[in-house]
Amino acid sequence: MNMPSRPAHVTARTLAGGHFRYFDFVMAAFVAIILLSNVIGAGKVAQIWLPGVGYWPFGAGILFFPISYIIGDVLTEVYGYARARRVIWAGTAAVLFMAFMSWVVVELPPAPDWKNQAAYQVIFGQVPRIVLASVCAFWAGEFVNSYVLARMKLWTGGRMLWTRTVGSTVAGQAIDSLIFYPLAFWGAEGWTNALVVKVLFTQWALKVGWEVLLTPLTYLVVGFLKRAEGVDVFDEGTDFTPFATRV
Repeated sequence: MNMPSRPAHVTARTLAGGHFRYFDFVMAAFVAIILLSNVIGAGKVAQIWLPGVGYWPFGAGILFFPISYIIGDVLTEVYGYARARRVIWAGTAAVLFMAFMSWVVVELPPAPDWKNQAAYQVIFGQVPRIVLASVCAFWAGEFVNSYVLARMKLWTGGRMLWTRTVGSTVAGQAIDSLIFYPLAFWGAEGWTNALVVKVLFTQWALKVGWEVLLTPLTYLVVGFLKRAEGVDVFDEGTDFTPFATRV
């Protein structure tokens, strides 16, 4: 594979309508992580043991969901905010369809000789409140993450990638957690207000920690994609409105 040694510095407007060889794969990875995190990791509270603190609760989805933010960073850094915006909307639509499909399948009358309806409902049953909280938190958090990274890239002139990957995650994950946990669990059965606050801040800290730990991997992926695509997109003159249909 022949790759340019240095990617060209271009604006998002210059590349409007352009085709990239790896963009579709990155988009597919992003949507897959979002769906799997919502199906497998959502709702379960696990615990870890911290020296001097004891057992501390955390949401199980923390193990894989933050990867979506890392992929979001890669999308914005390599392809620009406008293309990241399309991917965020695709992820939002996928989560909404997943929730609708889960509701339909769970509500279908089970065959008389099929005895797993109760277990199936526990695993795939969708609580409207949690679905609403998840979609709102994901949508807002991802757009904040992408916006902050794109703006910081302009401020830093494309230097110090780690400052914007970590900085955007601090902001995006804060919005995500501040929306999701109170909206989904405040006053819910089995959740004290203190537990909601504890899990909220634990989730936020762990997600940011994951971003920091995976920064070397982010550098490798971003560097590879920029060389492979031959561009380094800067969002100069970009319309940052989430609902915009143009760059």
